[in-house]
Amino acid sequence: MSAQLQPTVRGWCPGALRPMESGDGLIVRVRPRGGAFCCTELTAIAELSIRYGNGHIDLTRRANLQLRGLAVESLPALWDALRTHGMLDANAEAETVRNVMVSPLAGLDPNEILDPRPIAQKLEQGLTDHTELWRLPGKFGFIVDGTGRCSLDTERADIRLRAHMIDGKAVIAAGLDRPGGVDWLGYTSAAEAAGIALEIARVFVGASIEPRARMRDLPQQFYEPLRAQIYAQLNPLPALHPRPNPAGRELGVLTQDGKPFAVGLAIPFGRLEAGALRSLAHAAHGLGSASFRLSPWRTLYAAVNRSADATVMVAAGAALGFITDERDPLLRIEACPGSPGCRSASCDTHAIARRIASLLPDLGCRSCHISGCAKGCASSRVSDLVLVGLESRIGVSRNSTPQGAPRVLLPPDRLEELRSLYATL
Repeated sequence: MSAQLQPTVRGWCPGALRPMESGDGLIVRVRPRGGAFCCTELTAIAELSIRYGNGHIDLTRRANLQLRGLAVESLPALWDALRTHGMLDANAEAETVRNVMVSPLAGLDPNEILDPRPIAQKLEQGLTDHTELWRLPGKFGFIVDGTGRCSLDTERADIRLRAHMIDGKAVIAAGLDRPGGVDWLGYTSAAEAAGIALEIARVFVGASIEPRARMRDLPQQFYEPLRAQIYAQLNPLPALHPRPNPAGRELGVLTQDGKPFAVGLAIPFGRLEAGALRSLAHAAHGLGSASFRLSPWRTLYAAVNRSADATVMVAAGAALGFITDERDPLLRIEACPGSPGCRSASCDTHAIARRIASLLPDLGCRSCHISGCAKGCASSRVSDLVLVGLESRIGVSRNSTPQGAPRVLLPPDRLEELRSLYATL
């Protein structure tokens, strides 16, 4: 078996003020505040994508939007427009550190323990105000989770704040990302939670010996003093119980006691077309939905209060190419942008995904990862079926990641042979 191509791994993510070059031009990432964009902002993003980019927009695994295909010459005009709509940070450093993911049904879900948005707002403000925290690694992230129907329990973040009930009282548990999972340190009040997260970040900045290190990368001799320093500021936390719904995502009309409160619309492979996004924002605005919440499951959520409005919203989303049914086999596939959007990719991952989606139920695959190269940007998890672009062929393996050695190589036009090959991989 020939060796896989060795891709270049970047140590940072793009931003609006710090674009990244890709195969189809520059990528500009726009981070929401509080995990949501209002319909006016989404309309502006869609129109800017059409005007200055190639009309392709990605909803990332970190719940941000990326405009693709931009040119250097268009950046000043793009920045002016984003600034006008309040979607541009003061500088690239403040933008990079504002990497906060919020539970997507915050303030909507009747099952959440508390609304985490005020905590997230204080955290985001603190990250941008305290310049010493701008030294955090570019991918260093935070999660603020009110729990509920679409909890973020299965998502990773360096510092995690999670609502929890202690003796009938809502509190915030603080946890740190470690190689074996979340290390829950203790709990504090909602009023103090953002301050605790900021203090952890300050201690991390002082402890980290490698600029690109993450919390899970800290050697034990550095981690233990950090843990002890923060633990002293928290109350002891009883053992957390696992969530009964580890998938997190829900689609279609979300109801409680027969009454709708939100609609979930998934985006195949996270790729939005600007025209579809603009039409969806207009439809939502017409129904009185003020904003869309972004999620790491490449799904958008909007508030609805009436059954008729929920039905209209779901129908509008389906007509625009959004997925509204959890049984859709496309939801089993994680696919990176692929070629030609990424210079490292050697195959059109989205075209391959649509070709093989119908095969997955017959093969018994619950998860599939299609990567244009061995980096595996779309997901770091082990998948039942993995397809990786290797020059002119597709490497195929089972129960693996794109970094694993392929069991077989197939030309792109012979992927249907997986029906007979899958059991032997």
